[in-house]
Amino acid sequence: MSNPLTDAIAREGLRHGARSLQQAFKCGDDIDAREGMCLCSLMGGLALANAKLGAVHGFAGVIGGWCHSQEAAHGAVCARLLPFVISANVQALTDRSPDSPILGKYTEVAQIITGRPEATCQDAVQFIQKLCLELSVPPLSQYGLKEEDVPSIVEKTAKSSSMKGNSIVLTNEEITKILIQAL
Repeated sequence: MSNPLTDAIAREGLRHGARSLQQAFKCGDDIDAREGMCLCSLMGGLALANAKLGAVHGFAGVIGGWCHSQEAAHGAVCARLLPFVISANVQALTDRSPDSPILGKYTEVAQIITGRPEATCQDAVQFIQKLCLELSVPPLSQYGLKEEDVPSIVEKTAKSSSMKGNSIVLTNEEITKILIQAL
């Protein structure tokens, strides 16, 4: 799980990504933006490798294997799932563990990525959804996933080792809702 070191690395990575992602996408030859994304990627990888993964990667591994005949880029799958996973995690924490310090971390992420000190978890979800639209992140259905695939993917996702690192154990109903939203 996270610790002060992984949290510090993750925060700095988020700052670099928030400053650089849109510019790197719009102007691929912008060296400063690319350097920012390089640092974001490095720091994100270091944080994840030392703090465990979570629901986004729990889904992404299963979906990547499911869509073997389609070109389902891992990063695009993760991006598509991210706002729905954040929303589900925040709701589950609010409902089942309202005193969890993890809720404060989600608020901090919102403040970092939006650049607004008053940002809330819902602002983070909206910011990421808008960013996914701007970056043309496709729905998962574009990779050939169908509603009839949902029960099998949910079953495999719930059992994936990455789910052990999620901020709260999600129910199969919550996992199903995330996947349907991402289709």
